[in-house]
Amino acid sequence: MKNTSNRPLSPHLQVYKMPLPAILSVLHRGTGIVLAIGTILVAWWLAAIAGGEESFNTANAILGSWFGKLVLFGWSWTLFYHLCNGIRHLVWDTGFGLDLPTVYLGGKVVIAASFVLTILLWIVA
Repeated sequence: MKNTSNRPLSPHLQVYKMPLPAILSVLHRGTGIVLAIGTILVAWWLAAIAGGEESFNTANAILGSWFGKLVLFGWSWTLFYHLCNGIRHLVWDTGFGLDLPTVYLGGKVVIAASFVLTILLWIVA
């Protein structure tokens, strides 16, 4: 019997590079989870508004800090990424854009659009 214990597992994880569509698929699921958690943050902020001036000032102090703004920036990017990628999936549902070059192009457009929309939101707001 041949000794095969020194052979790498397939696919070899140190060599295997995930293709862009796979990365974007995992990222879409991850942003969905982050959006769900972020919705709790929005609910907390709305409850702080209803809780009166002291509650609102506390929430504003936390969300207005550098860390709070960083969290909100990240949350807004996840919102725009999930939105843009969801639109791409709706286009796929029509049967358009399913060939490999268009899938890669659409992924790059989704990434670029999510960053542009996030930056525009933070510039305007």
